[in-house]
Parts: sequence; C-alpha cells; structure tokens
Amino acid sequence: MRLLLIEDSPRLRSTLQKGLSRAGYAVDTAQDGREGLWLATENEYDVIVLDLMLPEIDGLSVLEKLRGQGKETHVLILSAKDLVEDRVAGLSRGADDYLVKPFSFDELLARLQALVRRSYHAKNPLIRLGELEVNTAARRVSYAGRPVPLTPREYSLLEVLVLRAGEVVSRRELWERLYEFDSEAASNVVDVLVYSLRKKLDPRNPQSVVKTRRGLGYLVDGSAP
Repeated sequence: MRLLLIEDSPRLRSTLQKGLSRAGYAVDTAQDGREGLWLATENEYDVIVLDLMLPEIDGLSVLEKLRGQGKETHVLILSAKDLVEDRVAGLSRGADDYLVKPFSFDELLARLQALVRRSYHAKNPLIRLGELEVNTAARRVSYAGRPVPLTPREYSLLEVLVLRAGEVVSRRELWERLYEFDSEAASNVVDVLVYSLRKKLDPRNPQSVVKTRRGLGYLVDGSAP
C-alpha cells in the first residue's frame, strides 16, 4: 500500500519512513505543506499521514484544499496539538483519524491498516477466500491451514489483490502501490514478486491463487474454491 507522509521534522520523517517501509508500505515524503499538497494532488495514495504545524502551508489548509478538490483519500493527522478543539478542528475539516504525538508506532500501524481496509470497504480484518486466509490486522497469511511466511513486499502485493478480489489489477497499478514514485525498481519487479508469492502459497499449483490475465494484470478470484 502506498502512503504519503507530510512531516517537517527530518528526524521523525526519516524514522517513520524507515519503519513504514520495513512494514511493507511504499512511502513518499514531503517536508512542507506546499510539497505535500502537490504530491497528494498528482498521485494516488491509500492514506496520507499529515502533520498540522507545517511550513509554507499548514496542515489544516492542505486538508481543506484536498477536500475542496474532491480528493477522498483517507487522511490521518499526526500532531503534537492535543487539545480537544484541535482534534475537532481536524476531524471537522475532513480528516479520518487523529493521532497525538508522542505515539506508539504499533498504534500508528493499526490505525493505518484500519484506514486501508476502509478504503476497500472491508470492515473485517480477517479475509477468507477459499483456502486462503489473510489477517490484515496481524499481517499474517495462511493457505490450506498452513502458515505462509511472506516478505513485507510480498504481503503488500497479496493484500492489494485480496482487498480487490475478483478484479484484475494491472502491473502498473501494483507497482505504484508497492514502490515510491522515485523508486528505481525494475519494471519486471511485480512479475518477480508474483512468481515468489505463488511458489510460497501453493508450490504444487502456483497459479491456483494469483491468476494471470494476459495483457491486463493479475487477480485473486473472489469465488475460487
């Protein structure tokens, strides 16, 4: 899943980017409100993590401009402003969640995952498709009752396909969900990830879960037994 982190503190921005990347997220970053607004306008994100006290354009103004443009991307405000009126102001201007600094990184991950599920209208964190089971809260996968250890990137790829079960997702869109806009990852990296994922899920029948639609992309069949 792809996130935009708009945070002016270099130390916190770097720490969060590294932590979220290790968790399997593709993370674009912006150091001020103007850059953040431009990135949020030009790209599609699953969630935007937004500080309020930003240079150039403050966070609430960024949020108002995005909503004014019709952008419905989920926004999680991450701010040291902890008064009730601050939270009310953020939520009333269109934020979907509000987390006060300092915070637990595990809580941030849980809130982000909840917003991702909401983006795909999936309230239940446990998704079962035939013999495939994906726990999006714990980020664990099993197939035919067998735990399947995946790398963060492999998990993220599978999560995109599972949340959009029955829908063909193009290689280009998968790449954009898995890698930052300035990534130098090769163009065939999605195919390599799919190959590895298939072998881990069902070595005897690699294409039983993740199917190919030639010239279109990949899908997980929501009705597959």
